[in-house]
Amino acid sequence: MLTINRRKIMLTAVAGASGTLLGNLHPGAAFAQPATSAPAGNAGHYRFRVGDITATVLSDGLIGGPPKVYAGDAPEGELEEVLRRAFLPTDHMTLNLNTLLLEIGGRRILLEAGAGSTMGPNGGRLFENLRAIGLSADDIDLVVVSHAHPDHVGNLRTPDGGRAFPRASVMMPRADWAFFVENEPDLSYMPVPEEFRRRFAADIKRSVQPVTQDIELYEAGAELLPGLTTIAATGHTPGMATFLVHSGGDQLLLTADLAYHPVVNIDRNWRPGPDRDQEAAAAARRRIFDQAAVDRMLVLGFHYPFPGLGRILRTDTGYAWIPAGWQF
Repeated sequence: MLTINRRKIMLTAVAGASGTLLGNLHPGAAFAQPATSAPAGNAGHYRFRVGDITATVLSDGLIGGPPKVYAGDAPEGELEEVLRRAFLPTDHMTLNLNTLLLEIGGRRILLEAGAGSTMGPNGGRLFENLRAIGLSADDIDLVVVSHAHPDHVGNLRTPDGGRAFPRASVMMPRADWAFFVENEPDLSYMPVPEEFRRRFAADIKRSVQPVTQDIELYEAGAELLPGLTTIAATGHTPGMATFLVHSGGDQLLLTADLAYHPVVNIDRNWRPGPDRDQEAAAAARRRIFDQAAVDRMLVLGFHYPFPGLGRILRTDTGYAWIPAGWQF
């Protein structure tokens, strides 16, 4: 197993992150705008390729909460210090919603539906970002979700109760459908107030209601179509899957909710509080992160800073997240 000195990796990560941030700015944007002009919005889409597959990250916006929720076993003082050193707030952690659009064999496949309005006012940007690349919800042929949490299924339902993706088939892990939809889920393990848990469970059932009659259920580990394979990652939920997109010699790993934020769940090995089975989730994280490191895969994190692309490396103490360079 390749191991790399953490200090060197962290210096590299800082440099890579800086390049990504600078790449997100229009050249001269900080200087060229007159003081009286309205600021333009930033792009919420990012296109790249995986072999012959065209892939586009489409942001659905932002959610977030107390950092301790996402790093449940972190010592309080150490967590605050790590966040400060990463130039992050110590009282709130912002999470992105990075859905992925694939074009495979003439079909458009959306991986993760996004949150919509289920988890705050800053979600639900997916549809405007589809329009920005010349598409609409009618152009989506298939939606595949990794697990049934509201921030992954919220956009399946329109505000008036209809199907948000009228032509699309929808696929979900069988075990998650049974736990969250067919039964009343016990969410007592979640480190959030009871009222939040009730809304959380209700939002899941409400979001999937338009597709209940024709949902397609899959077993994590199955190949869903050529170029898209699921990888079992049980623990966060009973049936969560991660995704492997592959074409020719290229691979892209989507980690779903194995980690919420690289600073607390990759560069530090702290466990997310919302993991239903902490030990199973930790084992899935090690297994899949190790494989990503060995194979030097490109990785997309659903909640990582947009566009969420980078690589996971083994270090002398665990892992390190290296953001991918921006491509124009």
